[in-house]
Amino acid sequence: MNSAPQPAANRDDSSNRSSIPSARSAKLADGQENTSGNRRQGPELLAPAGNWDCATAAIENGADAIYFGLDCGFNARHRAANFHIEQLDELMQLLRQRGVRGYTTMNTLVFPSELPRLVPLIEQIATAGVDAVLVQDFGVAKLIRTICPELEIHASTQMSLTSAETVAMAMELGLSRAVLARELSVKEITSIAAKTELPLEVFIHGALCVAYSGQCLTSESLGGRSANRGQCAQACRLPYELVCDGQDVDLGDVRYLLSPQDLAGYDAIVALMQAGIASLKIEGRLKTPEYVANLTRHYRCFIDQAVRDGQITVSEQDKVEMELSFSRGFTPGWLEGNDHKRLVPGKHSAKRGVLLGQIEQLGSESVLLTPSTALALGDGIGIESTETGGSEQAMQGGRIYSIADANGNKLKQISAGERGWIGFGRGEIDWDTIMPSASVFKNDDPQLNKRLKRTYQVADAVRRVNVDFHVIASAEQPLSITATIDQTNPFTVSTQSDQPLQAARNRPVSIADLKEKLGRLGATSFALGNVTAEITGSPMVPASLLNQLRRTLTDRLSNAITQPPGRSVNVAAGKQLLQPLDEANASVDSAPQLAALCRTLPQVQAAAKAGVDLIYTDFHDVREYAQVREAMGDHQTPFGIASIRIQKPGEMGLLRVLKRHQPDFVLARNLAAIGFANENDLGVIADFSLNVANHRAAQWIRSLGVQRVTASYDLNGDQLGDLIQSVPSDWMEIVLHQHIPMFHMEHCVFCSVLSPGTDKTNCGRPCDRHEVHLRDRVGAQHALQADVACRNTLYNATPQSGAESAAGLISDGVRWFRIEFLEDSPEQVGKTVGLYRDLLRGKTSASNVWKSLHALNRVGVTRGTMETKRNPLAVI
Repeated sequence: MNSAPQPAANRDDSSNRSSIPSARSAKLADGQENTSGNRRQGPELLAPAGNWDCATAAIENGADAIYFGLDCGFNARHRAANFHIEQLDELMQLLRQRGVRGYTTMNTLVFPSELPRLVPLIEQIATAGVDAVLVQDFGVAKLIRTICPELEIHASTQMSLTSAETVAMAMELGLSRAVLARELSVKEITSIAAKTELPLEVFIHGALCVAYSGQCLTSESLGGRSANRGQCAQACRLPYELVCDGQDVDLGDVRYLLSPQDLAGYDAIVALMQAGIASLKIEGRLKTPEYVANLTRHYRCFIDQAVRDGQITVSEQDKVEMELSFSRGFTPGWLEGNDHKRLVPGKHSAKRGVLLGQIEQLGSESVLLTPSTALALGDGIGIESTETGGSEQAMQGGRIYSIADANGNKLKQISAGERGWIGFGRGEIDWDTIMPSASVFKNDDPQLNKRLKRTYQVADAVRRVNVDFHVIASAEQPLSITATIDQTNPFTVSTQSDQPLQAARNRPVSIADLKEKLGRLGATSFALGNVTAEITGSPMVPASLLNQLRRTLTDRLSNAITQPPGRSVNVAAGKQLLQPLDEANASVDSAPQLAALCRTLPQVQAAAKAGVDLIYTDFHDVREYAQVREAMGDHQTPFGIASIRIQKPGEMGLLRVLKRHQPDFVLARNLAAIGFANENDLGVIADFSLNVANHRAAQWIRSLGVQRVTASYDLNGDQLGDLIQSVPSDWMEIVLHQHIPMFHMEHCVFCSVLSPGTDKTNCGRPCDRHEVHLRDRVGAQHALQADVACRNTLYNATPQSGAESAAGLISDGVRWFRIEFLEDSPEQVGKTVGLYRDLLRGKTSASNVWKSLHALNRVGVTRGTMETKRNPLAVI
């Protein structure tokens, strides 16, 4: 990073500021440790900031960096307050003054019509001195790199980087860091870190998505609210029923089959440090400032302890305090590997807090309880209710109105393990819905919240930057003081007195005097570091002079460190990237081609017989690929094999086995599959999961050796048209018919609820024997399938057709179209292929195709239109 500008007279041209400030521990008012000054060696602690209070809470409680969104869009937390672009300079000045880095999130897909808005936005981000931008979209990464090469780009977890191979491919974008997927274990993370020099970031705490980030199409499919656009509707937190082989399965009170507990990864900190992870990240841009203060403070202490002692100790009080800010129940997530039952118990999806225990006796507006943690008047309590059939999700709750010991003596508080009566306000709880043995939770602690607020609602800075002073004091010479911050990469200013010092008559200046006077930094953002001195000739140094020079130095330091780094910004070059590619809009004379994706051998046979031009295969059992040629019979149609959607460490063998079956193409669903296909001289088509939404993303994917690109399903008709007009039309392949793959998950529902096991090593593979659907609240039964890597995909129950868009796409020059089958019978496959083949040849109308499809499918078919605000294939 370039150094901040300094006053010319005091600037040390050989110095620069550290790109990641360090910090020392200091005490807060309530006796707990927080960071202040220069941090010891260790991973960066990265905290969320959804608003100003959250940013302050993160700073004062020890974050080394914060990440935040702008309210002009393009960030994956649309519902957060976020920051206005006009506040960016002020925010970054504050962060630089306090020695904290700032990363802005631009981690959504960007449509062609939106790219012009990005150019001035990137310019402002770069000139404001934002330290890095988190990016999902390949095209956005190219735009940032072109406009400002010095601005760091961090690959968001939305980019689905899950292996050293995917990281290696993405590094061609000019990345400075990769945020790894949350579905990786410590062992897998360590493997990736050992094979790449790119700094890696890992989530350490917060809410977990059941679907891979960047690979969830549920909100888009069900309601046009795309998770890839920051508008997730959290369908994973809703109840589902399990249908196995056509029969409902009684799972008791397990109803929230797709709702993981929250990640609490403190036990993995030491191992992640040993792996060399650069940054540990706390999730929570939608959370409160108290949450940010609480979690930042605890993880600051954990990291500092790990650096100091090589291990950490997490007390029960630590856990209780963290759970009180927000908890659906804590879990190590995937950091310890897959344990599908632990990850998703399935009994609730909402915040629970701390389990206090079970009711021992019901009284009048009160319960007898032996709590697991201390309680006080005013605390928030939740009690399991039977109002929705006994599910743990149902809660009655209120504030503690009274406390009495077992003998009825009134108390203001009660200790952990102390039996007592907990009373509530009259009418607060419907006691008819409370069972005598119901579980009780503490979900709010006003006193804790007050303490947390005091950590960031302060007049003077708590988090400070250490400043070292070097003093040269000689009789008959001017007093000279040099101030340096960040000892590893010195940033220095100097000043001296106007008049020479006089020799002392009684008491010459001492190092103790210098420390005392120079340490008066209370109103600044600095803390006293080391003070060194060269004292000769027994000089006298007046206190007023020391105070004056100290103020001069701190004013200069404050002014200098708040200045943004000098960067080259080339707006004109960025605007050039907005233009369509030179080869776009070339005339195309060839006839439209139709590809079919098949998931069973009978489907392959039917599709080949119906006359498709290309067959893609996507089988659960890789051994079946050897039979594809035989299944096609005399119809020797070119065929490709779809890669798994996510590739993790140790899974390159799943790609190598595909090569043995000699496909003509690989339908690449991740970056590693593209690299493998190129290395093995296989044709490669990029699938929808690579999330290409604009022409510069398409250009980059094509530069990797891809023949055709499947557009992201987030594009609506107009946006898809804009994309096609911006690239050579023969680059594109459009999916006209399919069941939208909604959730793609490392979590295995088969293992979780249909097996006594915990992972694929002991589950008994129920996915091989059973046909499973999940029924949602409106009665739709969505097909659940496992791939060869045991990852689950939940498919929309209703097939979706873009038949009405076909004529316009053909007119725009698109020549490759695809239809995808799921549980379709060979008869359905044959008829569906015939309908789309006739549509592409102009032998039937889109309305006739839609009517025929509606009659052919027992659940009907959904049609998207060019007028819809969503994907042309999305539900209306």
